[in-house]
Amino acid sequence: QVQLVESGGGSVQVGGSLTLSCAVSSTEYRHTECMGWFRQAPGSARQAVATFYGYTTVWYTDSVKGRFTISRDNALVLSMNYLKPEDTAMYYCAADPASYGCFSDSPSEDRFRYWGQGVQVTVSS
Repeated sequence: QVQLVESGGGSVQVGGSLTLSCAVSSTEYRHTECMGWFRQAPGSARQAVATFYGYTTVWYTDSVKGRFTISRDNALVLSMNYLKPEDTAMYYCAADPASYGCFSDSPSEDRFRYWGQGVQVTVSS
């Protein structure tokens, strides 16, 4: 019913930029009303990076504010600038028809029903 496919990962040096894209295959927009990007570094839990709800409501975790931008058109896009080694992780696209995950100070992965396979982002110094 809903498929999410990420692209755009790769390796970059500190201070560089990458853009991740998540292609959304869904019969209706409402099935993916709330969307987000999560990341998981080795040995760490998966954490929310940014969320996008409806057409304009966005949220960012503190560590990426001013550096990352989330947007949505036909795909969910995460533009990442001034990358740091601590941004190294597997990045996942997620979606849910409900709004709960997008209206939280700390979005939980439990609030997202659909997930992509993930793309690796590696930032080297």
